[in-house]
Amino acid sequence: MKLTPSLLEIDFSETQKRICRFIKEYVENAGAKGIVLGLSGGIDSGTIAALSSLAIGGENVLGLMLPEKENFNQKDVDDAKVVAEQFHLQTQICDMSDALSGVYKAVPVFDQSNRLCKGNIKARTRMIYLYYYANKQSRIVCGSSDKSETMMGYFTKWGDAAADIAPIMDLYKTQVRKLAIHLGISQELALKPSTPALWPNQLAESELGLKYETLDLILFGLERFMKPEEIADQMDLEKALVDNVKSRWLATEHKRRMPLAPKIGYRTVGKDFRLPRHAY
Repeated sequence: MKLTPSLLEIDFSETQKRICRFIKEYVENAGAKGIVLGLSGGIDSGTIAALSSLAIGGENVLGLMLPEKENFNQKDVDDAKVVAEQFHLQTQICDMSDALSGVYKAVPVFDQSNRLCKGNIKARTRMIYLYYYANKQSRIVCGSSDKSETMMGYFTKWGDAAADIAPIMDLYKTQVRKLAIHLGISQELALKPSTPALWPNQLAESELGLKYETLDLILFGLERFMKPEEIADQMDLEKALVDNVKSRWLATEHKRRMPLAPKIGYRTVGKDFRLPRHAY
């Protein structure tokens, strides 16, 4: 197998149908009244918003915009509003500034200079808002994690990856961007640099150390059990770079699993006690 960008080409019409069917059936089976999602102005959340609207109708989808003063970006708010208007979503703006300030003050060991810990508080606070609205309005939370960032562990555990469903988690970032364009989202937004927006001027590709076009092909090869040296040779990359991607992928496996438990009982939750719906 030769690693080329064409390997990441998929049937986007069929992908749209499958994801929309997945969303619609999950909402119906859960007996939910709709979906709530975080609408950040980024391409992952925009794509999820579009798919959710197409699946169950925009009037049944609530997009929460969750700005906060340290990281406020009017362009992100404007981009989120464009998607909301295009796909006829309900929206609500919730300024998290006071909530975050309260958490910072309430934690005795809070360290303002620890950017990572502070950023993770922001990601987890967003989930508080999303799940409050979900509980209050009998909705499910729709996550916007993509495959590239999930495989790399590039997310906050119990933060931005916390959701009831994750419809684009099996699509690499480059595939998400092309799906977005297929759905009618502007190319400007589809190609907008990705950011978790946990601190000012944060950019995903800078922190990952690779362009998504390169990262996605490396991950595609690793997913198919290719050896790092084979991937490096085909893509004309340093083997150390591919090794680093593989190491990070393996080291972050704990972030993609439920909490581990020792095997003691007859059947153990998360191991051999997983029930299909309506099993009993």
